[in-house]
Amino acid sequence: MMKRVLPIISLILSCIIACGTTTQKESHSQLASSALDSNDLAHLDAVLASQPEDVKMRYAFRHPRETLSFFGIEPGDNVIEVLPGNGWYSRILSAYIGREGNLIGVDYNPEMWAHFGGFATPEFLSERRFWAAKWITDARSWEGNLSPLLGYEFGQIPSEITRKVDAVLFIRALHHLVRFDDRGDYVKQAMDDVQRVLRPGGIVGIVQHRAPKRSSAKWADGANGYLKEKDVIKLMEQAGFEFVAKSEINANPADKPKAPDDSVWRLPPRLRGSENNPELRQFYKEIGESDRMTLMFRKP
Repeated sequence: MMKRVLPIISLILSCIIACGTTTQKESHSQLASSALDSNDLAHLDAVLASQPEDVKMRYAFRHPRETLSFFGIEPGDNVIEVLPGNGWYSRILSAYIGREGNLIGVDYNPEMWAHFGGFATPEFLSERRFWAAKWITDARSWEGNLSPLLGYEFGQIPSEITRKVDAVLFIRALHHLVRFDDRGDYVKQAMDDVQRVLRPGGIVGIVQHRAPKRSSAKWADGANGYLKEKDVIKLMEQAGFEFVAKSEINANPADKPKAPDDSVWRLPPRLRGSENNPELRQFYKEIGESDRMTLMFRKP
C-alpha cells in the first residue's frame, strides 16, 4: 500500500468532517433542483473575480460559475474533486466553499498510473506518491478564505468520511478510468468509493469530453479523451446513481473530432501534434477547448 502522506493532518481534518455533519445544510437532493441563492452567487462571483489572469482566461471554455451553480455546490459543503491536477478548479472550490467546508482531492488508484506509458516513468510514479502533499503545499499560495484540504486515492479513502460528502466532481477525469478499466476494475472501485462516501441525496457532477454520437465504441473508449454521453449515463446508473439533469453549459459545437487520429489533446490547452505547424495550431486554437457534456446524478 502506498505510504500515506501527512497522516496526522489528514486524520485531524477527517475529524473536522465527521464532527461537522450535525450542522450540515439540507441535502443535495433538494439543493440540486434549485439555483443558488443570491448571496451564494455573489460570493462565487467574488471568488472568480479574485483569481489570477491565467485562471480567468479559461472561464470562456470552462464556465465555472455556471457549472458550480448547476451542480448546486454551496459554501460549507464537503466536496471531492477527482484528479485535481495542478489545482485550476481546486483554488476556486477551496475559496468558495470556505473554512466551514472541506475540499478533498482524490487521485486515481496508484496502480492505474503505471498503465499510462510514455510519461509514466519510474521517476514519475515515485513522485506521484507525494501528489497530495504538493497539492496542499501549492494551496498555501492561493488567495481567499480557503477550506481545509485532504488528499487520498481511490481504493484508499478512509472510513472517517463515509457518508459525509455532499458532492463528488469528475471534471474531465472519467475517461482514464474507463480507458483502463479492463486492467483493474478501476471504474467499479471508484464508484464503490463514491457510493460509500456520499451522503444520501449527495450528488455526482460530471464534466466530460463528449464523443460524437456517430463515433464507434472502440474510438470513444476513453483513450482519445472522449466518451459517449449515453455510455456515461448508463455507467452511472449501473453504479446505482439516479440521473438528475444535464446541461449544455460546457458544450462546444465547433469541436468535431474525427476517428482515428483526433484526440482531445489536439485542442487547447495541450495542442498536441501541431507544434511544427503554425496554421494547424491556429486552427485548433480557434476551435477552443473540447465539447463537454455536463451531467448530474444523485445517490438515492
